[in-house]
Amino acid sequence: MGEQNITRGDSHEAKRLFTRAVLNDLRALELMIDEGLIESGARRIGAEQEMFITDQNYSPKLAALKILDEINDKRFTNEIALFNLEANLTPRRFVGSCLRDMEAETQEVVALAKKVAAGHDAHIILAGILPTLRQLDLTLDSITPMDRYYELNDRLKEIRGDDFRMDIRGIDELAVTHDNFMLEAMNTSFQIHFQVSGHEFVDMYNLSQAVTGPLMAVAANSGLIHHYRLWHESRIAVFQNSIDTRSTAHQKRGTQPRVHFGNEWIESIVDVFRDDISRFPVVLTTDFEKDPVAMVKAGTMPKLKALMLHNGSVYRWNRPCYGVKDNIPHLRIENRVLPSGPTTLDEIANAAFYFGMMSGLMKEATQIPQKMRFSDAKNNFLQACRSGLECHFNWFEGETLPATELILKQLLPIAEKGLTSSGIDAADIDRYLSVIEQRAHSKQTGAKWAIKSITEMDKEVHPDEKVRAIVAAMNRHESSQKPVHEWPLAALEKDVDWRASYHRLGQFMTTKLITVRPDDSMDLAASIMDWKRVRHVPVENDKGELIGLISHRSIIKKIVAGEREESVAIRDIMNPEPIFAHPQTSTVEALRTMREERISCLPIVDEHNILVGVVTEYDFIKLATKILENDLQDFQDNSHQYKNNKSGA
Repeated sequence: MGEQNITRGDSHEAKRLFTRAVLNDLRALELMIDEGLIESGARRIGAEQEMFITDQNYSPKLAALKILDEINDKRFTNEIALFNLEANLTPRRFVGSCLRDMEAETQEVVALAKKVAAGHDAHIILAGILPTLRQLDLTLDSITPMDRYYELNDRLKEIRGDDFRMDIRGIDELAVTHDNFMLEAMNTSFQIHFQVSGHEFVDMYNLSQAVTGPLMAVAANSGLIHHYRLWHESRIAVFQNSIDTRSTAHQKRGTQPRVHFGNEWIESIVDVFRDDISRFPVVLTTDFEKDPVAMVKAGTMPKLKALMLHNGSVYRWNRPCYGVKDNIPHLRIENRVLPSGPTTLDEIANAAFYFGMMSGLMKEATQIPQKMRFSDAKNNFLQACRSGLECHFNWFEGETLPATELILKQLLPIAEKGLTSSGIDAADIDRYLSVIEQRAHSKQTGAKWAIKSITEMDKEVHPDEKVRAIVAAMNRHESSQKPVHEWPLAALEKDVDWRASYHRLGQFMTTKLITVRPDDSMDLAASIMDWKRVRHVPVENDKGELIGLISHRSIIKKIVAGEREESVAIRDIMNPEPIFAHPQTSTVEALRTMREERISCLPIVDEHNILVGVVTEYDFIKLATKILENDLQDFQDNSHQYKNNKSGA
């Protein structure tokens, strides 16, 4: 998706012409493979480092374009959201000090991004999902203003024909409906590339599929979406839902989603592309080479721009990639499962583990389909995403093992052997694989650290304050370069301004709502108010739309009027036109509205009038109490300091 000169191809003819170009590119690729033109014998590695930008209090900050303009480094590029950055690392030969060199470059680009971001009062955070990111941050106001992103959003919505939905169940449960594709911007990754020869691509691709489950288990770093404790690698579920173009009917009949692991072991790289072309319609179009087959025959290797653009709109977790350098075409496997962070050391250790397994199991790659059912490889991946190192794997020859046992007893020795046989420096092998070993022994991945940290925090502290403390700890530990298995659990941070958790209503509104329907009885509403100690109950219809608000006062009035004995419906006493606000509404604006309108409850609805939360005067009393308490404490501390300084003088 790095191609800039793209269009939607709105006309049917444009789509047909582009589809023909995709098919012509595929024929050219098949010809290059048959003729043995794909580079052979060269093993190279590469990576893409994605990162988040936050403000000083760790909320997402829309500063990407300003930072990119000041960095002025060709390795950096934008991502979908203005709170994301990406750096493309230099491809290098897989030998000697390549891992150490990759780590040095990763540290270099992250340090450069941090230095420039600091000048914009911003932090750079390495995380699979930024815990302070909320749905209200994912509007089109946050999109990078480039045609290709607007076009992609419009086209995906058009194909889907409905809002995007996300439903993830872990310790907690999160169900979200969103009207654009910006859910994808919740994710940042450390994507790694492994170049393979044309004749070995099929076997190495299948091997990559087989080892992705264990790799995911030990690398998980996306355990939180805000304060919700979900999958250990929730990134996977988020990404699949954010780019899911299937209509409800297509989902019911089992149509393949655009983001997928695959359905079977592959037998040909051409078949992979054929399958994707058959299943997924063209999303975007671009300029393309008119006759790539003729170019191959003439000795000029085409870029296959049409095929690669289509390939970039289909998101296999192990994706085949094609490129040309100095008129020499090559193939590589892009492993897309690894999250960004927790530290650059952790990232390179994850990459070393993957490259080591790929090299160490190379001789067995041809036997992967006989040693292992594809359904087991796919299930291993999903189990690893859900449970990290707590899961069990179905491995070669039908063996079932705990993830840590498989990694420690079998895969780490294989990875060490593979790296050694590839000529990787011994000190680097020991350094990176020891990180994986210690992480597996402790079972503390980045995901486990975050989940346990928020679970152990004071239950009385607001969730938004908790996640800010977690991101602050992530930032501090990443800067120290201590690998995640050595991190102490996060605690509340004095240096983080807690007021940042109360700028907008969506940050602190009550979302666990008790509601009633218009035809329910007044007695039910009165009982709910008594049981839950609330003075207002929202009224919604079966679609979840706000249609009224019933108050304790309205019930009292009805009782005083002597109408208690007969059955009274809520619709007869509710306020059918309550004043409401939205999650993006500023807290200051809400306070003014409640004061001017003399109301003590403010329902919160989304853009479709669906009830999503509520704030009451009690919420503001608690907030005012906290402000007063902190101000008085500061005054008292300053007074003591003044007296101590005076007496010392």
